[in-house]
Amino acid sequence: MTTADLPPQELPDPVVRLDRVREVAPDLVVLADGSRPLVPNIGVIGGREAVLVVDTGIGPANAETVLAFATEYAAGRRLYLTTTHFHPEHAFGAQTFAGHATYLINSAQATDLKNRGPGYLGMFAGLGETVARRLEGVQLAHPDVVYDTDYDLDLGGRTVQLRATGQAHTMGDQIIRIPDADVLFTGDLVESHQFAIFPWFPPHDTDVSGLRWQSLMTRLAAEPVGTVVPGHGDIGGPDLLADVRDYLGLLRDETWLRRDSSMPEDTIIEEVTAVLLARRPDWTGREWITTGVRCLCYEHDHAAHHSA
Repeated sequence: MTTADLPPQELPDPVVRLDRVREVAPDLVVLADGSRPLVPNIGVIGGREAVLVVDTGIGPANAETVLAFATEYAAGRRLYLTTTHFHPEHAFGAQTFAGHATYLINSAQATDLKNRGPGYLGMFAGLGETVARRLEGVQLAHPDVVYDTDYDLDLGGRTVQLRATGQAHTMGDQIIRIPDADVLFTGDLVESHQFAIFPWFPPHDTDVSGLRWQSLMTRLAAEPVGTVVPGHGDIGGPDLLADVRDYLGLLRDETWLRRDSSMPEDTIIEEVTAVLLARRPDWTGREWITTGVRCLCYEHDHAAHHSA
């Protein structure tokens, strides 16, 4: 992969900071991203006997910050680590937790990390000096525990439900639900007030599926939840799930309507972008509309070919 595969941008240092720690439920805090690019919302979830960390930040130095915070927070309790998906700002610090925490992810994510990880390491290192510096010394981690579709982690008086979602934003997406706290961590399946991130970079990576993603969000939006922690952006409620569901449905409908008439892809991008910006003028990440349209054009053509 090359940096040409990503939308052009100048990025500030993607450093995890501890000045926006938010308690969202008893013994459950989020190290909020502060709307900084390539910084995720990181969860620290406690039970009587153990603490689970959700995502690491990008690179070993950020992960050291997260590990130090989690170790102090745990106060002697056992540590676990999980990652919502394999992308660098979420999982490329997992090596730092080796020997300190048990790392567990689903099997599809483990495959993503092994097969896609090296390419993403090179691609993200090309985003600029600040990002490259954060990625220095990265070694892709090997999980200690790999599950197939469902894993219930007992932290002692609190059970955390890890669920593989199947192909959507990536092949190995995972949601983390804490039933007693009514909290859901979504990773990049959901962003707050941002157009959905479509990592559609053919021929290097075409694993994202707009159709499966929209179907998944329809299901998640129908399940009651009080607090949603998105991959990036402000913590919110179930409206965040509905927003992504509705956006992906609109993106699909507007793209397919034009593709049905054999409109050129670049013209579809121009027209659909105008429609979506008119609907969501306050959302960020508008560069991801282009890759979303390209992905759905491919899925439209693929579906038409198989129905012929």
